Amino acid sequence: MKKIEAIIQPHKLEEVKEALKAIGIDGMTITEVRGHGRQKGHKEIYRGMEYQVDLLPKIKVEMVIPDARYDEVVKTLVASAHTGKIGDGKIFVFDVAEAIRIRNDDRGESAL
Repeated sequence: MKKIEAIIQPHKLEEVKEALKAIGIDGMTITEVRGHGRQKGHKEIYRGMEYQVDLLPKIKVEMVIPDARYDEVVKTLVASAHTGKIGDGKIFVFDVAEAIRIRNDDRGESAL
């Protein structure tokens, strides 16, 4: 099993959710986060004063999937979150040793 964490632009969330739903991925956790990468934030003017905004709003989408679905899910994430501009985000992939459904003690991929 793989855990996928995707950091995406907030305005792409609905498109990403719909694309994942279309390929049968229903279980995910969505978190509002803040951060920056190479873009290092931007300057804004508020009441005539300029200040640096260095932590930009992002969305983190997390899911655990069977190994067999890895390529399909990553391709779907990249295609649906892509704008071609700096700040599109990143995808991180981790191996998952075990998954356990608390309700009935299902284990492994059957717990997904």
